[in-house]
Amino acid sequence: MVVDWPVTYNRVERSWSLMKLKFLGATGTVTGSKYLLEHEGRKILVDCGLFQGLKELRLRNWEKLPVDPASIDAVLLTHAHIDHSGYIPLLVKRGFRGEIYCSAATYDLCSILLPDSGYLQEADADRANRYAYSKHKPALPLYTRKDAEKSLGHFRVKGFDKSHVLDGGLTFTFGRSGHILGSSFIRVDDGHTSILFSGDLGRANDPVMKAPVDMQQADYLVLESTYGDRLHKDGDPLQKIGKIIRTTAARGGSVIIPAFAVGRTQSILYYIYALKKNNAIPATLPVFLDSPMAINATQLLGRHRNEHRLPGKMCADVCHIAKYVQTAEESKSLDYNASMPVVIISASGMATGGRILHHLKHFVGDARNTVLFTGFQAAGTRGSRLVHGEDEIRIHGQMWPVRAQVELLHNTSAHADYGEILDWLGRFQEAPRKTFITHGEPEAASSLRMKIEDHLGWRAEVPAYLQQVEL
Repeated sequence: MVVDWPVTYNRVERSWSLMKLKFLGATGTVTGSKYLLEHEGRKILVDCGLFQGLKELRLRNWEKLPVDPASIDAVLLTHAHIDHSGYIPLLVKRGFRGEIYCSAATYDLCSILLPDSGYLQEADADRANRYAYSKHKPALPLYTRKDAEKSLGHFRVKGFDKSHVLDGGLTFTFGRSGHILGSSFIRVDDGHTSILFSGDLGRANDPVMKAPVDMQQADYLVLESTYGDRLHKDGDPLQKIGKIIRTTAARGGSVIIPAFAVGRTQSILYYIYALKKNNAIPATLPVFLDSPMAINATQLLGRHRNEHRLPGKMCADVCHIAKYVQTAEESKSLDYNASMPVVIISASGMATGGRILHHLKHFVGDARNTVLFTGFQAAGTRGSRLVHGEDEIRIHGQMWPVRAQVELLHNTSAHADYGEILDWLGRFQEAPRKTFITHGEPEAASSLRMKIEDHLGWRAEVPAYLQQVEL
């Protein structure tokens, strides 16, 4: 029998079984990635991220998940960033009992990021209670560090470029996506129909990460669109970073860099290493990495050398270009005891939480200083408000004046821009039956959809939150 729709014939029940896909996140936003696949009574969740940014999005983290966690059979994880993995502790807390499949480096990173996320949830709730700036009495964490550590027992490591079997006739394959250590494309196949999830697509010429592998074919594609309406600006990031550091130091100021602990921090360390090596900034300029999570993630470069471009000695030199700041006391001393100028790199990249907030409170009011953001800032985050020129910013329930210079680097992102996305798509051997554009702000997703249709002639769609489609 020849059929022209993507279904699977079940010989026992003499019926047709379709895969169904439901979009539980990353629609109209770059956060909260969650995709529910259903096939022959089984439920597979691809990515399990937290919503971040706008309050209306963050509130979704507290709402009941549209699917019962206990009914989910397995989770497939593209990579470790919190907007893709940060809901996992809550999923387990609310009843999930299955297994979570990911690459080795993704597991190592989640072992760092998820407990840290739980700690930050607890710290934020504690601070809200102490300073009474929450309407909830008492304010409670979304989940705790203990919840996160418990969830790690559900992880199972799988290798790249091999087909792995799930119950119910499904297989999945990981391919390297070049975004961060361990980041993966995930291709799910039921023997008749395949669907490919891009996760976050890396860049072909990233100075640290290897290029994304080419994917040959998939019947359906779920594609990120973070930079779907933009091209990364030409020019060497070394020149702009070097100029910012030199001019800030010349006026007696310090450079504060909110950076994502995984991925962006390691790129910034590489650029500072290169600038010092080439005498483009003073070799004696103190550089501090103030994030235990980022420190641990940086040290993983040495464990997973097959995933990045840095040879052994250079890898070691990059990892040690900054002084590591481990304790809260050491972190506080940077604000009150360190002699300016200094460079402080601290998480988080959009200034949504963590130690960077304490540094911003101390440095953002001084016009000598520079706050240097290193990538996309989601709507509603402090980072977005700062780069859009707001003259005061709320931190820990108080408003702080903004007098420091605020800069945004456009060409250090670990996300492919629309030109790089189209290049990657252009190497498919045949067009998917449909491409679903997700993980982007509305303008970016819509723009990428039109570009894919115009340049490649593919069918593309921007799905809505909670939309379900049959494959």
